[in-house]
This record gives sequence, C-alpha cells and structure tokens, in this order.
Amino acid sequence: QPVTDLKDTGVGKSSIVCRFVQDHFDHNISPTIGASFLTKTVPCGNELHKFLIWDTAGQERFHSLAPMYYRGSAAAVVVYDITKLDSFQTLKKWVKELKEHGPEHIVVAIAGNKTDLGDIREVPTKEAKDFAESISAIFMETSARNAVNIEELFQKISRQIPPLENTDADSHESFKLTRQPPPSSKRCC
Repeated sequence: QPVTDLKDTGVGKSSIVCRFVQDHFDHNISPTIGASFLTKTVPCGNELHKFLIWDTAGQERFHSLAPMYYRGSAAAVVVYDITKLDSFQTLKKWVKELKEHGPEHIVVAIAGNKTDLGDIREVPTKEAKDFAESISAIFMETSARNAVNIEELFQKISRQIPPLENTDADSHESFKLTRQPPPSSKRCC
C-alpha cells in the first residue's frame, strides 16, 4: 500500500521524500501542488519493500484532497517543523483526522524535521515524543538537509507494516507495499 505524507506547508516534507527517494536536497524546492508520486524499493530483512509515496500539498486549499491519498495507505508520515510550534499544533489536527477517517490499521509516523536548525527550536523533543507515544506512533526527528534519520524513519515504517495477504480480487493491488525476495547478490544488514 502507499505511504502518504501529511503536513503543514513549509515544514520540509517534500524535502524528506526527495532525500529518501533520490538522496538529494534542494534548497529552492517549490511548494507541492496537489500531490506528487514517488517510489523507492528498500531491503528489509529477507525482503524488498517497495514504497509508493504520495507527497501531498500542505496549503489549506489542498486540504480536502488529502483523504483520497491516505484512505488506501498502509502508513502516513506526518511532518512538523521543530522551529515552528504552530506546525506541531497542525500536526495534531492531521493525526486526529487520520485516526477518525483513515484506514483502521494505518501506521503513523511523526517526523520533527529541520534538526539542523536546533538553535531556534520551538518544539521540545520530549513533548513531541510523548505525543507520539500517546497515539502509538513512530517518532523521529530528522534533517532532510543533512540526511539525518531519513532512511531510519522509513526503515521503522517498513518494519511495522504487516505482511500483505495475496488477494486477486483487490482492485488496488498495484498500489500496495510489495514484498519480494531480494536478489541473491544483495543482503540486508
């Protein structure tokens, strides 16, 4: 199933996705319009997991589009900017919406981005971590700029997504997180 990124605008969510998929950081990234779609396959144990990522826009005018992306998702990464307390408050609204309208067993990950700007931090790590624990979410602070904890975030998500059942009747089969045996020349740590 796909992974959906939800966030307030300007928190660096697209930068996280770009760093994860392309190992690249763009200082002049433009705001996402609607949503963009990216994929990446990563080793996990004896399997390969293919992430199908919907990078959704954070602007309020696109808020109504988000449910069509997260409804079929196995996981959602909800991102806030550690230097903006209001982005953390918006994150709580997204989490509430996911819990009320998202898939029943969706894996939720909370990412506090921009740790490279820790000297102007407004959101205490403990407050965010305690919130994540209260909703049984993955929690990680990241820096897309410095490539800190990006791979680790998606590895944690990958480990929490349950195995897929093989169903031919599912019309959304092509959008599921697929698990395949890795090539014999590649091994996971």
